[in-house]
Amino acid sequence: MQWETLDWPALDRLRAGFLQGSAAAGPYWQSESDLASYDLTYGERIGWKWDHVLRELRLRAWQPDTRTVFDWGCGSGIAARRVISFFGADRFDALHVWDHSPLAADFAATAASRAFPRLQVGQATPGFLHGDDPIGLLIISHVLNELDSASLASLQMLIARSRAVLWVEPGTRDVSRQLGALREDLHSDFRVVAPCTHQNACPILAPGNERDWCHHFAPPPSEIFANPDWVKFGQRAGIDLRSLPYCFLALEKARDTAEASAASPTGLSRIIGRPEHFKPYARFLNCDATGLAELTLPKRADPALFKELDRTKAPLVYRWRRDGDKVLGGEAVQG
Repeated sequence: MQWETLDWPALDRLRAGFLQGSAAAGPYWQSESDLASYDLTYGERIGWKWDHVLRELRLRAWQPDTRTVFDWGCGSGIAARRVISFFGADRFDALHVWDHSPLAADFAATAASRAFPRLQVGQATPGFLHGDDPIGLLIISHVLNELDSASLASLQMLIARSRAVLWVEPGTRDVSRQLGALREDLHSDFRVVAPCTHQNACPILAPGNERDWCHHFAPPPSEIFANPDWVKFGQRAGIDLRSLPYCFLALEKARDTAEASAASPTGLSRIIGRPEHFKPYARFLNCDATGLAELTLPKRADPALFKELDRTKAPLVYRWRRDGDKVLGGEAVQG
């Protein structure tokens, strides 16, 4: 698919369905043209979110220790292709895909086979979906607001069979808090790799924090703002190309609590959302093992860090030097 051959009516219909919530009513893909046009545009924007998540996993020194990948609810398959490309196709033997739309599963499998010709690619069978065979790396992307209770229960059964889970969703308040609640349900069986910097209960879900939600922002490639095709797409779709909010979970099966704790670096903090910058200071919501806190960084305390927080495109994972709620300095975690 090229920009010149985009199926604009299909993109308009898909966009309307996403905004109106009708996407949850069932399969919405009508043709291969739908999927190809989506993959080049909306799917690519989702890919940029996955790129940012994967960069954070690199900062956390995490890599999958399994050679099989299962992309559940695959859509055009953009998530699996991003993950496999990031870690290297030679690290994996097989990719399985599934979507409630057979058309989407066909597209995702074909695209993956084309991108990774040495990888064994296939569609998950009903026997696999409802069986008890172990799953290696389970990929889930932008599905939560489309799931009814029965579908979510089926997904949770697949998660229970998985060695590791990478799950990315839109960064809206409702979806993020729902994902956070699922984190709590899964925490007894999994170590939280990211975005959390600890294995404690999620502080955002604690009483008194109802107005907060765990979300982050991915930077789009800077060159798209000079690309007339992307500019036209943003105008036609009515979206801000600069804004890519997302929430996510990276989970890994842990044999016991001691193993999970030992694998979690201490002293790390994760900024929630974006820092706010004022002339004399920056302010941000911080999450770490002690809970949530609104911290301030006086500009005079560390001018370089003050500027970095305003300009960096890296995941906002830091080690702070603090005096109470005042940050005196700090360093970004380097991968």
